[in-house]
Amino acid sequence: MTERGSGASVVVALRDEHDIALARREVAKACDRLKAGALRKVRFITAVSEIVRNAVDHGGGGQIEIDVDQANKMITVRCTDTGPGIPDMDLAMKDGYSSARSMGKGLGGAKRLVDRFRIENRPEGGIEIWMSSRL
Repeated sequence: MTERGSGASVVVALRDEHDIALARREVAKACDRLKAGALRKVRFITAVSEIVRNAVDHGGGGQIEIDVDQANKMITVRCTDTGPGIPDMDLAMKDGYSSARSMGKGLGGAKRLVDRFRIENRPEGGIEIWMSSRL
């Protein structure tokens, strides 16, 4: 984990299960700095948990950047991975779709838990997801 700037931005490398837990803890700390309500905090952490797990389990690892905007009570995360990308983004966002025999609530569920959500295949490979919520 590295901090950038004034400490409002944190980067966590995503390689294994330990890093997933670390990313969740760092997002929880950021929510606490914003004095987030319990429900908003849980919703955001749940969404982050899903995308960082996907980065580790399906994307070959990556990183998450956590940014806090104190003035607007906004938290934003950017998660990138190094995997092959998603060939059919529309299909991947549908409930019930799973590439790993799970319940298939992942990406679509994460999107529903946050205020803003964007996912893209990166030209150099892998996925980039931006999520933010006003807390």
